[in-house]
Amino acid sequence: MEASADGSRGRWALRFLCPKRSLLSPPSASPLRWLIGAPRVLPPFTVAATLRPLHGDHAAPDLPREADEIRGLLPRGFDIVGALLVGGEGSDADAARALELARSLRERLLGAVASHGMVGGCMDAASGEIRFVASESGGTDAVEGVEVVWEDEPGRLLWEKGCLLRSELPLKLPLYVPADEISGIEERFSSLLDSTVAKLRDPHVSYLIEGPVASNESRHSIILRGDDLSFDSHVPGNSRTKECTTSSVSCSGFFPEKRYNLSLTRENADAIEITVLSNRSVGSLKPGTTPVVEYFPAPAPASLRVINLKLDILCYSPIDFPVPVAVSELVIPGLADQLSVMKKIVASEITQQAQLCPYHFIPLGLHIPVTTIYDTRYGEIEEKQSELRKELHIRLGLPLDRPLLRISNALTFGGMEKRMKSTSRNGSSLLRDVHREIPSSGVSGGIMSLIDGSYEYYHYLHGGIDDNGWGCAYRSLQTIVSWYRLQQYSSIDVPSHREIQQVLVEIGDKDPSFIGSREWIGAIELSFVLDKLLGVSCKIINVRSGDELPEKCRELARHFETQGTPVMIGGGVLAYTLLGVDYNEASGDCAFLILDPHYTGTDDLKKIVSGGWCGWKKSVDSKGRSFFLKDKFYNLLLPQRPNMV
Repeated sequence: MEASADGSRGRWALRFLCPKRSLLSPPSASPLRWLIGAPRVLPPFTVAATLRPLHGDHAAPDLPREADEIRGLLPRGFDIVGALLVGGEGSDADAARALELARSLRERLLGAVASHGMVGGCMDAASGEIRFVASESGGTDAVEGVEVVWEDEPGRLLWEKGCLLRSELPLKLPLYVPADEISGIEERFSSLLDSTVAKLRDPHVSYLIEGPVASNESRHSIILRGDDLSFDSHVPGNSRTKECTTSSVSCSGFFPEKRYNLSLTRENADAIEITVLSNRSVGSLKPGTTPVVEYFPAPAPASLRVINLKLDILCYSPIDFPVPVAVSELVIPGLADQLSVMKKIVASEITQQAQLCPYHFIPLGLHIPVTTIYDTRYGEIEEKQSELRKELHIRLGLPLDRPLLRISNALTFGGMEKRMKSTSRNGSSLLRDVHREIPSSGVSGGIMSLIDGSYEYYHYLHGGIDDNGWGCAYRSLQTIVSWYRLQQYSSIDVPSHREIQQVLVEIGDKDPSFIGSREWIGAIELSFVLDKLLGVSCKIINVRSGDELPEKCRELARHFETQGTPVMIGGGVLAYTLLGVDYNEASGDCAFLILDPHYTGTDDLKKIVSGGWCGWKKSVDSKGRSFFLKDKFYNLLLPQRPNMV
């Protein structure tokens, strides 16, 4: 455990890697929060994430059901380390009650009393003050804690000390059902899965361990055999860790030295890949002998049903963990957990052959990965899947107005060197998020409000279209549509100039002669196209002169904080895309983060940034030059974020 600053034992610090606001919003029906940590990796009483209960009430949550669902959601290596009551009287009795609930849930989740310390607390919803009590490893006596710490760099602590392991295991399981025993099919299926789990620990099973693909396309790999593994619980200082022989290489051996830069983003993660291999001939045949096939006839007429399952798990391991220990104590139990979760889903409708597929996510606002299992028979628009996503959003404390857990947002696994300019999920190779390389705005004491999410940079001459001098609003619209596509609100392709013109003709805004022309369009036309193609509503702000744009900074800041979408600014014959504002409310000083579609060069990020094609612009710069024209009327198009999961 971690002693307090004065060095006295028995009074402990509680460290949060998640922000304080995540405990309060969005509102939840239950004031209870399960505290998630990683005792093998992180310091004691470190909270990496929180989960909301979904079943029962805070006084008596449905712990068996909670445990079943959390078992499939959390990767092995993450664990229940406590509970927190938000609101209420804030008494020591509340904290002790939360601690007792956490102990009970943890015991149901993993079938054993926690070997690590646990914490119970209560939080004042108005002040954010937290009071908590803690118990030592395996102990029942609770001691009051003294300090709460909110980490500034949670990702660094998580991914310098730990790493991800991933294992995929497709299964084709033969289920023989006697013709006269249809009623016993669920029991037979359960027995089949239990025997499958047992085989994961069979000496004949081997595990291929491969590191992430390096920049030179090489990857470190080893093979572990069943005899290399041990299934005793690992605790710090356990001598068994030092006794691992041929496979004593640790997880760190599979990563480059600067592995923090290769950890993970919301889209991509690096993980040690673990493949399950089976060779029944190893150790079972004497030299010179021949394999023999045994035949076991069915005692009665039976039908065969093949159950297809695809396991796909993540585990979180200490970076210095020996690989055999990680496989024995994280990967194999993780596969067993997921099989257990799938068993409950499949058994309830075994004659329907559910098509279950696990997906991994690190949604915005969360620092740890979570796993969901979707039935892919009906697609993402199916009502049951929509309700499941909504429940997951509530449990994880995610906003209910954006699709963070759709399949298209799932993590991919591989090298991170293609981060800026790469072939993205929609097949595009355009530059993305170029503003991330932009220096500060120069506004003293300002509050920066920026676009929320990714976009692609569309500018003059892209795609072989010579639109120099007339296509800037088209390009701004394409950038806006790319934002909706990359945030998974829509799967349509980014429209071409001609397709944009066709939409305006179809809705009656333009004559047929408009198609193929070089006529300009503005904010009103963009709103029509977004409504027609995406069903997106837009707000429009009008200003009489470029000099008046700074007066709209407060409203624009509110837009970026609540909607987070790119804004189109059109005035005269020019159109720009606005990605954010930096605004000092006291002094009125402000700057606009402009993405300029008038650029005609190649997709060279350094050239774009150094040339000011994406950068902070003040309405009037230090030399008295105006960026926005004083004698021009401006329209600002503020696309709204759809309310959906």
